[in-house]
Formats: sequence, C-alpha cells, structure tokens
Amino acid sequence: MKPWQRDPSTGDSPLGNGEGVGFDDLRVLREQFVDFMLGYKFAIDEVTTKINILREDFNNTHEYNPIEHVGSRLKSPESVLEKVRRKNYAMNLAAIRDNVLDIAGVRVVCSFISDIGTIRDMLAGQEDITVLEERDYITHRKPNGYQSMHLIVSIPVFRSDRTERIPVEIQIRTIAMDFWASLEHKIYYKYRGEVPPNLRTDLAQAAEVATQLDEKMEALHRQVDRSARPKKPTTDALDLSILYNNLTAGHPVYLRPTDPPT
Repeated sequence: MKPWQRDPSTGDSPLGNGEGVGFDDLRVLREQFVDFMLGYKFAIDEVTTKINILREDFNNTHEYNPIEHVGSRLKSPESVLEKVRRKNYAMNLAAIRDNVLDIAGVRVVCSFISDIGTIRDMLAGQEDITVLEERDYITHRKPNGYQSMHLIVSIPVFRSDRTERIPVEIQIRTIAMDFWASLEHKIYYKYRGEVPPNLRTDLAQAAEVATQLDEKMEALHRQVDRSARPKKPTTDALDLSILYNNLTAGHPVYLRPTDPPT
C-alpha cells in the first residue's frame, strides 16, 4: 500500500457513471466526494502551516529569510474528474487517490536559486513528511523554458474519526521563475494551447533571460554573504534574571524591533 492510500478495509464507494442513480444515491456520492476533497484541503493547510512556521522561525533567528511568499491551490471537483476521464482511470475514489497526485498544490517562492535546495531540505527533513517523488526542472529545464522544483510529498491529516496520509505537490521556485511561469500560463490559456511560433520563441528567450537574472542575483547574494552572521549560542542555560528584573520594574520588553507601536 502506498503511503497516501487509505486502508481498503475502510471501503470506498465508486463514484459511478451516473446511470440509474437516484436522488438519494447522488446525494451520497456528492457527500463522499466532498469529504474526499476536504482531506486534500486539510493537507494544504498542514503544509502551509509548516512553511509559515519555517518563515517565522527564520525571521526570528536569521538575518535573511529564503521564503518570499507562499501560495496554494486545490483542484476543483470538475477538474479532478475531467483528468480521471482523460487519463482513463477508474472513476472511483481509490483510483483517484492512487493516480491523481496534484489535487493539492502548494507553491513556495524564494529569492535565490540556492534557497530552493534549502527549502526543499527543510521540508523533506521533517519527520512526518515523506517525499514520494522529486522532479528537478531547474537542472533539467523543460523544452519550453519552464523551471521549478516539484516535490510530491505525503503528509498525515488528522480527521475527527481517522488519520489519512494525503499527497501534496509542492513547487519551489525563484521570483524570476514564478514570473515567467505566470506569463506562460496566461499566454497558453489565451491561445488555448495553440500558441503562435513567434510567441513560443519569445517565451523561450524570456526563460533564458530569467535564468541569467537568477544567476546574476545569486552571485550578488554570495558577495553580500548574508549567511555569515554568527549563529546564536545555545540559550537553555541563559541567565534570565536581568530580563526578570526589567519586567518586574515595569519596563516594556519587545520580542522584535517591529513589535513596538508606531
């Protein structure tokens, strides 16, 4: 059994093809599918919470934060079922769980190429995350110019009556890669996939420019060497008596420079 699959003993009812299905049967199918999709929504919540914790931790303990922003998307039920039909998978929940691994998606955007590996390692190193698949479209760029690091991970989702392991696709890319991918998506959507050859050529050239920009920014980043800041010493044995005396004397103590009111 794969890590994200539910135990067969729990029983998945087939979605069916809709033929000869009464109103009550259709309602049950809808409820089961909504519950199925809710698990993926919760998985997105779990992953984004983990990433936001990492971001907050970096803000508190480091001079530089590799995580610029985080986005997520959940495929619509129509999109999921359309993909199942297009790929000729069985039209039931078990087949969807086994074969459609991009229902839940999280995108992490960072500033520099080196940040991608840092973020990848931080996520993969967490005990409850299992990396199922990794696709490096940075080292091996797609022919159209697309670049990104894709991870398919399995994460536990704790429901009220059960625990499920749900697959989530995590995309990690730089700002320049994300800008290019956003533009490419808009162009392909406008032309319904039939992009004129001149635009495809321009997109490929833009991808090369984005790569050069990322490499230049990475070189500048290394020159600045923000990571050279000394690590903080272990604080478990820190004497907090001075802080206690300050607090009991009625003086405000702020956790970060941004905390005081402006």
